[in-house]
Amino acid sequence: MAKIIVLMGAPGAGKGTQARLLQERLGLPQISTGDIFRALKHAQTPLAQEVREIMERGQLVPDELTIRLVKERTAREDCRNGYILDGFPRTPAQAASLEKLAAEQGNTIVAILIDVPHEMLEKRMTGRRNCPVCGEIYNMYFKPPRNDNVCDLHPEAELVHRSDDNSETVRARLATYEEQTRPLVEYYKSAGLMRTVDGTREPEAIYKDVARIVSGVNAD
Repeated sequence: MAKIIVLMGAPGAGKGTQARLLQERLGLPQISTGDIFRALKHAQTPLAQEVREIMERGQLVPDELTIRLVKERTAREDCRNGYILDGFPRTPAQAASLEKLAAEQGNTIVAILIDVPHEMLEKRMTGRRNCPVCGEIYNMYFKPPRNDNVCDLHPEAELVHRSDDNSETVRARLATYEEQTRPLVEYYKSAGLMRTVDGTREPEAIYKDVARIVSGVNAD
């Protein structure tokens, strides 16, 4: 039975890294609702036309149409052995719709929460610096450069600190995540579909647990 993987976690928890590793190593496609909506601009189907008209009016696409789009995309051959969902579900109502879709497809859902304390997430994001020459990423707390604020590979290049990687903005993003996503986390916990992995470790160690869960081997 193929698995529908719902990766969850706060901003900076490492969802993107784990999705990329699952794609590369297990050959599972990452299905992004953002990509699906962007592709609608050129799609010539009645459903695409219906959704385009809603978006042109500046309205939110109803859950029922979103799940139909996900169903249409995940019916393709590349999803036969399972897939990773990115950006969906976002609410308990969408999660309930996804359960119905999984039953129709004969798939099982596994929700994986990459758990990282907020204090560490804040340091991960506020401590980020990158080299403007080669793009190398550093962290002033966890992976500092050898010399203060300059790239190890390009000593002439002063590291760049993104303006939105400040404590105030990061705390606001984490508060928004808690408010919007906590009900979804609780939904999956109460449904017995949630597995949690320790996201404070190196990406490879996290991936080992994620891969065990996806393959059906107990990671606890």
